Amino acid sequence: MLERTQQIMKRLFGTDGIRGVANEEPMTTETAMKVGRATAYIFKGGSKRHRIVIGKDTRLSGYMLETALASGICSMGVDVLLVGPLPTPGIAFITSSMRADAGVVISASHNPFQDNGIKIFSGDGFKLPDEKELEIEQLLSSDELTRLRPTASEVGKAFRVEDAVGRYVVFLKSAFPKDLDLSGMKIAVDCAHGAAYRVAPAVFEELGAHVVTCGHEPNGENINAGCGSLYPQVVSTLVKETKADIGIALDGDADRVIVVDENGTEFNGDKIMAVCAGQMMENRELKDGVLVATVMSNMGLEVFMKQIGGLLIRTQVGDRYVVEKMVKGGYKLGGEQSGHIIFLDYNTTGDGILSALMLLAVMIRKNKRLSELAGVITDFPQVLKNVRVGRRVVLADVPPIASAISEAERRLGDNGRVLVRYSGTENKVRVMLEGEDSALITSLAAGIADAIEKELL
Repeated sequence: MLERTQQIMKRLFGTDGIRGVANEEPMTTETAMKVGRATAYIFKGGSKRHRIVIGKDTRLSGYMLETALASGICSMGVDVLLVGPLPTPGIAFITSSMRADAGVVISASHNPFQDNGIKIFSGDGFKLPDEKELEIEQLLSSDELTRLRPTASEVGKAFRVEDAVGRYVVFLKSAFPKDLDLSGMKIAVDCAHGAAYRVAPAVFEELGAHVVTCGHEPNGENINAGCGSLYPQVVSTLVKETKADIGIALDGDADRVIVVDENGTEFNGDKIMAVCAGQMMENRELKDGVLVATVMSNMGLEVFMKQIGGLLIRTQVGDRYVVEKMVKGGYKLGGEQSGHIIFLDYNTTGDGILSALMLLAVMIRKNKRLSELAGVITDFPQVLKNVRVGRRVVLADVPPIASAISEAERRLGDNGRVLVRYSGTENKVRVMLEGEDSALITSLAAGIADAIEKELL
């Protein structure tokens, strides 16, 4: 399968907002101010005073971008609520609970500290649809906003929300079943030196767990640096050293999670979804037995859902597309193999801490260790290669690349999958192959990657 990405390649917004190297276009203060103004304009309507929440992760560049965004929003006569470092799902929650008109997150998620990004939520806590993002882009390139600047008392103000962390901690604790607690459990948590460095330990401790932490001392430059969900071996080592019951690794903005069992073995998003989907099926909580995942989820998850009488529905890559499908169908659970998992009864976006809590609840209900739950699905061998490219073109229009993909699809037939797509956040092409024969898919993936590197580097 070759994803068609012409539309995405033309847009400032990718699959998860705007992203790039901080202080280089498009992640400059000048562009951030314009984005703030355009966002304020789009969500401003009627005569009442309007408010937009701004939160961020722990990157050094967050300070300058926060100031620029706030300036742009205030210049349009809209007030700003500053919540400081807070997980992305926490900012979505605060936006909705405080009945703000929109929320803006300054974060590049799992990217290194020199990158940063801007993603926007509407007042209900959901990420903006493509149409709204395109409207913002169009405003950035027009002079329409110049004629609409308010003056005098109509200019916006900025306020700091001092209790944002406490509000989010209370929300997460309230999502955990009232008849359960975490007493007697030892939990290792890697906060990736990111936005959850205060929230995550507090939540698990206040629910009764003994918590050991790493990645909880951000300095503006160490976010995601050899830690967090991209490096689960770090929390794995901590689990084994401290004899913890489970290890929880978050990414820089804590919207995704990877866990490890008591032996230090990785438990990815597919397995977390399988365990939780199985419990929700038993409780008759999955509408139509549907779990929503992306094309990246392993075929083993699809087989598992059929075995328990359910159905896996796939979307294109990006948790926003998973959420859109869930909302449209009224489905309760969805996510990505990478650890973005959405429990729509509780929050509107992927939430790493919430996902870990839901998994812990299943462990306690079933009185099983995580290693005992790991066998719910049997993964098909899967190979993922990331190929850095120097330019973006329609891959299907490059004969050597299209030929390599067609050959792989022919040889795998119905016993595997081929997915080749551009990353929505980096200058890379993702090559994913899945099938019963590990050696074959490894060879075929290497052939496709070589063709891409020769043509596009």
